[in-house]
Amino acid sequence: MFKKILVPTDGSSQAAIAANTAAQLAKSQGAQMIGVYVIDPFPYIGIGDASAVGLQAYLTEAKAAASQALDAVGKVCAAEGVTFAGDTIERNVVYEGILETADAEGCDLVVMGSHGRQGIKALILGSVAQKVLTHAKVPVLIVKS
Repeated sequence: MFKKILVPTDGSSQAAIAANTAAQLAKSQGAQMIGVYVIDPFPYIGIGDASAVGLQAYLTEAKAAASQALDAVGKVCAAEGVTFAGDTIERNVVYEGILETADAEGCDLVVMGSHGRQGIKALILGSVAQKVLTHAKVPVLIVKS
């Protein structure tokens, strides 16, 4: 039924739970998993030399976090015997980066965790999972922890 499953990760425990679920599903379907970590671009204001230093420090830290998160998903896939490829991308809007990756990679399912924000927190912070669910062209499985 599914051949390519996209698993967005932010390195959180919710993303890890979703990765475990996705790997088990991929194994049962003979599917491959694609992981994506979306980095928000540095809020560069372009004033002074400190901005360039801040940008470099931010990108170094963000890429290290992305690598660690994708490595964790890769280990889950290896334990299940599932083929895995991961990528880090930069986008201003995280959910759009996830959807672009799903489309570019030809994924037929997105499996992702939800932080489960409710009330005012959900209203103010928004929900990447909700936006992916609303705008995706393929099925989306939201794994709640």
